[in-house]
Amino acid sequence: MALAFASSFHLATGRVKPLTSSNATRKLYSQMKVSGSATVAVDRTQVSEFELENKKHDLLSTIQGTQRGQNTNADQRSIIEEALVGLEGCNLGEPIDLVKLDGTWRLQYTSAPDVLVLFEAAARLPFFKVGQIFQKFECRDKSDGGVICNVVRWSVPPLLEKEEGATLVVSAKFDVVSVRNIYLQFEEVTVQNIYISEELQALIAPAILPRSFLSLQILQFIRAFKAQIPVTNTTPGRSSAKKEMELGSEETFLGCLPYTFF
Repeated sequence: MALAFASSFHLATGRVKPLTSSNATRKLYSQMKVSGSATVAVDRTQVSEFELENKKHDLLSTIQGTQRGQNTNADQRSIIEEALVGLEGCNLGEPIDLVKLDGTWRLQYTSAPDVLVLFEAAARLPFFKVGQIFQKFECRDKSDGGVICNVVRWSVPPLLEKEEGATLVVSAKFDVVSVRNIYLQFEEVTVQNIYISEELQALIAPAILPRSFLSLQILQFIRAFKAQIPVTNTTPGRSSAKKEMELGSEETFLGCLPYTFF
């Protein structure tokens, strides 16, 4: 993804956590926020923030061309990991700032197998496409937790619109359990926002023929379709719906250019 910068925007200095293991799964998200016009200062705080922004820019540069982590080799992963460690060290030991964490973050890079398998499937299967992936945190007015939604936009062309044909949402509550960890309680998986392709619409209700009541009902049903599946624990003694997540080793959040979502 090409990057462009202007003086009226700045990289949001979101919460960045330290790294504890070089083998940790990595996910890199960016949040799009708008700021006022840029100002120049020479005090120590501003210099520190300037260095932080440079580290963010360097990290974003290292992931260019990786297709969100799908196309990387060992050398690239090592360079990216080194840049991540350097950035995460800037906020070593600071508590989680829920105000800065609040918002919608777009996936830029990951080494998580459960996400990479989606990209690999889309590369192999011509009828499956993966669009943008987001994480949405709702925690601005909270002191110890909130709600997180993992959002995946996907499609099955030519039945659905390309890349934006449908949306999968996995929602969970989270609690802050330490200065670097949050505890997740998964609640629900939802499939929604289904947009069928023009070709399928023409098949259901041909434009050259009067649309019948049945065809209109089918189109309306598809547009309003929403499947919600509760996430429950099906194995006694185990809790598959719960997970502890370390923001330093699993999620690194960066600021980028303004973007509108939700």
